[in-house]
Amino acid sequence: MSIAVLGPTFPNLAANVRRNVSDIYYIFVGRSLGYLGGSVLGGVLFDCMDPHLLLALSMFGTTVGLYGIPWCKKSLLLTALMSVIGGSMGILDTGGNVLALNTWGAEAGPHMQALHFSFAVGAFVAPLLAKMALGGPESKDLPVVEKTNQSVPRSVPTGLKQHFGADFLWSYVVIGTYLLFVSFFFFILYSKGSSAREKSKASQQKGTLAKYHYTLIALMFVFFFCYVGAEVTYGSYIFTYAKVFAEMQENEAAALNSVFWGAFAACRGVAIFCAACLYPGTMILLSLLGSAASSFCLAFFAEHPLSLWAGTAVYGASMATVFPSGISWVEQYTVVQGKSASLFVVGAALGEMCIPAMVGYLQGRFHHVPVVMYASLVTSLMTVLLFPVMYKLANSPQESNLRETRDREYQKALLSNSGLTEDEEDEEDAAEWNEADFEVIEMNDALRNSVVETSRKIPGNSPAQVTLQPHLEDVSCDPPLVGGGSPGGEDGNVDQEKND
Repeated sequence: MSIAVLGPTFPNLAANVRRNVSDIYYIFVGRSLGYLGGSVLGGVLFDCMDPHLLLALSMFGTTVGLYGIPWCKKSLLLTALMSVIGGSMGILDTGGNVLALNTWGAEAGPHMQALHFSFAVGAFVAPLLAKMALGGPESKDLPVVEKTNQSVPRSVPTGLKQHFGADFLWSYVVIGTYLLFVSFFFFILYSKGSSAREKSKASQQKGTLAKYHYTLIALMFVFFFCYVGAEVTYGSYIFTYAKVFAEMQENEAAALNSVFWGAFAACRGVAIFCAACLYPGTMILLSLLGSAASSFCLAFFAEHPLSLWAGTAVYGASMATVFPSGISWVEQYTVVQGKSASLFVVGAALGEMCIPAMVGYLQGRFHHVPVVMYASLVTSLMTVLLFPVMYKLANSPQESNLRETRDREYQKALLSNSGLTEDEEDEEDAAEWNEADFEVIEMNDALRNSVVETSRKIPGNSPAQVTLQPHLEDVSCDPPLVGGGSPGGEDGNVDQEKND
C-alpha cells in the first residue's frame, strides 16, 4: 500500500511542493536508490540482529515517512522521505522472505505465497483508498496517473491548479497508522524473546551449501532481474500500448490493465493452496511455460482483440507465482541467508528500474514497433533458458556425496555379480562365522581326545599332568620332557616317537 499509493497521489504531491509533475521525477530515483540500499543493508543486518526487531524498525521507519510526506513543502525533503520509505521497504522485503524460510523451513511454500499475495492485495487496495480520499470535483482536474509498480505518470500537465485540496493526506495517514499498528506486534514478539534468531542459526547449521552455491545465487539474481523487469514493464506500458497500437478507448485500456493485475493477484491467492500440494519447481515450470506461450501470442498475434485480452490474463497469472516459488525452490538446495536474499531483492529492484527504462527509450526511438511485447517475449525466453541451467547446478552432488555414491554402486555391483543382496550377504557372513566357530570347537575336541589317549599309554602319568605344551614345542622343534626322562635316554626317544 505504501508503494502503490504514490501513483494516484503523485499530482497532488507535485502541487504540494509547487512543482510540475515532470520536475519531481527524481523522487522515484530517490525511492529506488533507498530500496536498493535497504535491501543490501537488510541482508547484512538480518544475519547479526533479531529479525523481529529489524522488521519492526523498518515498518516504523515507513510510518514516519508516510506521516511526513503530505506535509512536505520542499521537493528535496520529499525526496529524502521517499528514500527513507524505499530503504524500509528494501529491509522488509529481504527480512520477510528470510524470516518465512527460517520459521517454516521445508513447509514455507504456502506461507511464502501468502506473503507475496499480501503485496498484490496492498497494491489493489491503495488506489481505492486514495480515490476515496481524493473523491470530489477537485481531483478530476488533476492529471490521471496509472497505477503501476513504478508509478509512472501517464500524462504531464502544463500547469498547476492554484487551488489545491489536501484530502489526499488521509490516505497516507491511514496507511501509516496501519503500518505502525503492525510494527507493534513485531516489537511484542521481540520483547517476548522469540526464538527466531535461534531458528535462523539452526537452519543455517542444518542446511548444506550446494556445490555451486555462489553460481546458483548469481543466476537467481539474473533470473529475478528478468522476471521482475518483465512484470513491471508490462504493467507499466500495457495501457499505452492499448491506446496507441490497439486503438482502444481510455476505459477499455484501463480495463485491460486491470485484467493483468487482477489475474496477477488472483493467481497469487490460488497459489497459496497450490503450494501445499505442488513442489516449487513444478510451479515455476508451469509459470514459465505459461508466460512464454502468452508472450509469444502477444508479440505476434496482439492485433486480434481476443488474443490480446486472453494473452494479458494468462501472462499476468503466469507471472504471479515465480518470485515466491523461486525463493522456496532455491532454499531446497542451498542455504538462503540474509545476504543471499538481499541479492535476490536487489536483482528484482534493478530489473524494475532498468528494463522499463530501456523499453521506454526504445519505444521512443521506434514508434511503430510494439517494444513492450517483444521485451516480454525476450525476458520470458531468458527465464525459460535459465531455469534448466539452475536446476542442473542445484542437483550437482558434492564430492563427499560422489564418493558415497561410488562406494554404494561398487558394493551393489559386487553383490549383483555374486547373485546376492546386501541382506543375503550379511546372512552368509554370519553363517560363515558360525561354521568357523564350530570347526574350531571340533578341532579342540579332537586335540584334547588325542592328548588323553597318549597320556593313558604313558606309565606314571595321569591325563591331568599332560598338557598341550608338547604339541606347541613340536612346532618350535624343541624336544619335550615327559615323565622326567632325559632327552638322550631310550624312554625319551620312545616318548618322542609316540608324540610324533
